Amino acid sequence: MGLLDGLIGNASESDAQELQQELSRLLATDERVEKAFVIIRDQLIFTNKRLILVDKQGITGKKKEFLSVPYRSIERFSMETTGHFDLDAELKIWVRGQTDAISKTFRNDRNIYDVSKALADYAL
Repeated sequence: MGLLDGLIGNASESDAQELQQELSRLLATDERVEKAFVIIRDQLIFTNKRLILVDKQGITGKKKEFLSVPYRSIERFSMETTGHFDLDAELKIWVRGQTDAISKTFRNDRNIYDVSKALADYAL
C-alpha cells in the first residue's frame, strides 16, 4: 500500500538501504540514510548528518532537485493537521537564512506525525 499512499499524497516510508545505494554519489563518505518518506513524487530523506528534500520535476520525474539542509540550520518547524473541511495536512520547516518556510502538503494527517517525529529526533 506504500506506493498507492505516495501517489495519493499520503506519506509512506521508504527503504533506507535502497536509498543508501541510490544516493551513493550524493552522500558524504560516512553519511548514512536512516529514514525516508515519499509524498506523491517527492522525498524527505533523513541521514545521520542532514535532511535531503528531493523534488522530482517534469512529467517523467527524471529531473530532480536535491535540497540539502544541515540539521543545525533548522530553526523551527510546524505541523498542521487536517480538520473537518480542510483535508490537507501541512509540514513547514524554517531554515536559517531564508524568510519563507519549506512547505510540504499531505493529503491526510495519518503519517505526518511520523515525519514530524523524525524531524524532531534529528533537528532538536
